[in-house]
Amino acid sequence: MVDCQQKIFTVPAAELILTVPAAKIDTELEEETLMSRVITISREFGSGGRTIGKKVAEKLNIPCYDAELITKIAEKSGFDQEYLARNSEENGGGWLGNVFIRGNYYGRSNEDYIWQAQSEVILDLASKEDCVIVGRCADYILKGKADLLTVFIHASEEKRIERITNVYGIRSEDPAKRLRDKDKRRKAYHRFYTETEWGRAKNYTVCLDSGEIGIDGCAEIIASLY
Repeated sequence: MVDCQQKIFTVPAAELILTVPAAKIDTELEEETLMSRVITISREFGSGGRTIGKKVAEKLNIPCYDAELITKIAEKSGFDQEYLARNSEENGGGWLGNVFIRGNYYGRSNEDYIWQAQSEVILDLASKEDCVIVGRCADYILKGKADLLTVFIHASEEKRIERITNVYGIRSEDPAKRLRDKDKRRKAYHRFYTETEWGRAKNYTVCLDSGEIGIDGCAEIIASLY
């Protein structure tokens, strides 16, 4: 469970006790369709999706938003950046227990407030400029609101284990278990807030195997499609 001492709020305490379940928060924040061209990168852990996103942005000379989103969401929500990083779509940090229990019985959970702030930040970025956005359900949040190229990056377990070992070094945790745990959290997070299946090919414009195509090859393909 997440230690309540770690949370920083800006919302009034009264708003934290709601009678209407807030598992699905409306992302219809603006009536008009956004005209920016946006590439969203969803990815299996260890597939190099973050690196591919940055390389695509460099090729196209447009910004890439990844870790930078944490800062913006913190400013929007009032939550501490460290808390947000620990409770991201990838890291979990008690997210699954909180979101299913607290969200159902006590109204909006902290995670619901974070989702709302995250949606507003992503919509705001897409309204201002063409960009690449990595993760955070941006493909769902911007659907019908931007000129989207949605990408899913995947690779074999063997290739992903090789990559995370090279990038992050050898750790005590079994790398195969680490891959499965990270992807399990991403899949559950995506399913809960979007009611769509994370990683299913028909939900994306294109799915690329970075283990076969390579990081640079994937970046080249995405840039050319853009």
